[in-house]
Amino acid sequence: MWHGPRVWAVSAVLGVGGGWLLSRVAPMPMGADGAPEIPLWMVVPFALLLLSIAVVPLVNARLWHRHFPDVSFFLGALVAAYYVVAVKGPSAMGSLSLGQEKVAHAGLEFYSFIALVGGLFVVAGGVLIEFRGRGGPLFNAAILLVGAVLANVVGTTGASMLLVRPFMRANEGRLHPLHLVMFIFIVSNCGGCLTPIGDPPLYLGYIKGVPFLWTLEHLWHDWLVTVGGLLVVFVVIDLWVEKRVRAAREREGLPELAPAAMLPVPRIAGGVGLVCLVLMIGGVFVDPLLHRVAPHLPHLPYGATFQVLVAAASYVLAPKKILEANDFTFFPVKEVGLLFMGIFMTMIPALGYLAANGGKLGVDNPTAFYFATGALSAMLDNAPTYLNFLQVAVPGELTRESIAVLISSPEGVRDLMGISTGAVFFGAMTYIGNGPNFMVRTIAESHGVKMPSFFGYLAWALVLLLPVLVVQWLLFIR
Repeated sequence: MWHGPRVWAVSAVLGVGGGWLLSRVAPMPMGADGAPEIPLWMVVPFALLLLSIAVVPLVNARLWHRHFPDVSFFLGALVAAYYVVAVKGPSAMGSLSLGQEKVAHAGLEFYSFIALVGGLFVVAGGVLIEFRGRGGPLFNAAILLVGAVLANVVGTTGASMLLVRPFMRANEGRLHPLHLVMFIFIVSNCGGCLTPIGDPPLYLGYIKGVPFLWTLEHLWHDWLVTVGGLLVVFVVIDLWVEKRVRAAREREGLPELAPAAMLPVPRIAGGVGLVCLVLMIGGVFVDPLLHRVAPHLPHLPYGATFQVLVAAASYVLAPKKILEANDFTFFPVKEVGLLFMGIFMTMIPALGYLAANGGKLGVDNPTAFYFATGALSAMLDNAPTYLNFLQVAVPGELTRESIAVLISSPEGVRDLMGISTGAVFFGAMTYIGNGPNFMVRTIAESHGVKMPSFFGYLAWALVLLLPVLVVQWLLFIR
């Protein structure tokens, strides 16, 4: 389906050459303080990549699946090379220029991202969950509720990878794309707002100094209303699906489906996978623990590397019967990895422009933080978007002390509530808003489900998800 590494290498080389040429034609302007003044046109590669993801599959899906790695590698290398050559200011790392540091930091963030998202995908492939009985509205809603709770323990990625396959198997013969769309809304995003483990933005907030239990203490009602509201929407949709499937089978003279079960009773196999799942989650805490014990230790992705090793061990040790029962292949994680490699690189100037100009956007109250963070979390990765608006909310350097000052006042608490829920909930608005979204889509399509296009998914999110998020805003943020 893809040309392969040789063509990707050519695309990357062309991107590097284009970035070098661009640095000569349009050098990065630098401010009096030595910081780069990122022009708006630098956001164009990121916009082109997003536009390609959204439009090209609609025009020619085969062409896109054949060439999207080339587009991702070319645009990512273009921005990376430009930053390395054109941005010469001093950095916190004395051995690197500011541009080199930005590229290295984005590369490490991508490595940590794919280690967690890809690692959980691989580990979950070694765990087989089966639900007894046929899926129906209440049965499915119970699975989604379990997934929303589980997301706070194993992360939205872990919960998604564990449950999406058994969820599809339980609904074989009546599976509709909207089942997977609602799964992404609830399990892959909104369910994970109660703990820092739940979603990457909240974990970054915890690393920066937000207390571990702050999210549970202040966001439980947001979780209850949002997840509860989406479950009600899901039941209405699934009742419509049930009626539609029964009518279709009756027209075609097929026997009726067995009665839907009321509650899912799980059967779990794969002890090695479960152990590795616990180790994967433990990898989230490796870096903070090491830096507390040995503060002078170089800031390298120890936890991410541990997760990669755990994932590799899980795959090698997983029983082949379980991998086959899960129809496990590396295709979904390859697609996500190749695409997000370009996203992380082209996102450097987009986030830099936001960080430099965020204060000029008039974002200075809970409502503004909620919708500004939400709008950008839908199109950018929600984790760095969260950090940028947290920086806007906190005057001065982002430290544990400054965050403690922020959440010491009722207004500051509501600002952080708006940033947190905006990042987590609105990450469900597009396939690229949060890591698990794209992976669930790819897994569904590999099982023959015709998922909505980028714009089709966005349209369903505007109709089904956004009204629930507006209600949540009216009740708790406004």
